[in-house]
Amino acid sequence: AIAVCASGNYLAGVLWPPIMSSTLIDSGWRWTYGGLGLLSAMVMLPLLLFLLPRSPTSDAHGQEHGSIGSAATLGFTPGQLTALLSLAGIGCCTAMAMPQAHMVALTMDVGLTAQQGAEMLSVMFGCGVISRLVFGWLSDRIGGLATLLIGSGLQCVALVLFLPAQGLYFLFAAAALFGLFQGGIVPCYALIVREYFPESKAASRIGVVVFATLIGMAFGAWVSGLIYDWTGSYDVAFLHGICWNLLNMAIVGLLLARQRSVVAGVSAAAEH
Repeated sequence: AIAVCASGNYLAGVLWPPIMSSTLIDSGWRWTYGGLGLLSAMVMLPLLLFLLPRSPTSDAHGQEHGSIGSAATLGFTPGQLTALLSLAGIGCCTAMAMPQAHMVALTMDVGLTAQQGAEMLSVMFGCGVISRLVFGWLSDRIGGLATLLIGSGLQCVALVLFLPAQGLYFLFAAAALFGLFQGGIVPCYALIVREYFPESKAASRIGVVVFATLIGMAFGAWVSGLIYDWTGSYDVAFLHGICWNLLNMAIVGLLLARQRSVVAGVSAAAEH
């Protein structure tokens, strides 16, 4: 369910780049973004009215604990676990922002057109919808942490594939693979928080962790451009993103190892 709801912004990523690429030329970026903002307000605010009624029943399961257990079962306090998830979110999204924010500039840097870059963005986000649905299905079966580690590892592979990418078809393939590999990452954080925190505390901590992913997206987009200005090449920017991706994998791997250790300890205690 989280994955289905989170697919909306990627569907928007499929729709808007080709439309905006033409209006940017015809009307300029100020009118384009102003019109997009006005349209967003006209559509989103009425839709939000449907979400105002409270749920008739709350989820009784996990009232006192998350669906797996309290945050302390991993050997961390709730604050420490929130901080680790936030740092992991900054790591993966700093890496994720590089292709998403600089795809058009990257295509123009290798001699292609801005329109082709916009089309690559649409392909990337379209594949991201598939990724979110598939990773959502997987999360229901193996849990949020394991799914996040798989997605982060695949995203790192996709970032490496961008390094030798130069031609039109190679870049399209890299963009498609990146979308397929990274689309399901961010929704995992909401699931992980709900797995380890009670309902009464999950919402605020989801807000903190998702806000951290947005910080990563903003920082990653900015620093990638800064690195390009310094070096004249996006290769170093991609390598910088890969390093942040590895940090994410290290944190998630640590949490997953703690989870498996706790599960093994509980199982051993039950046998005795």
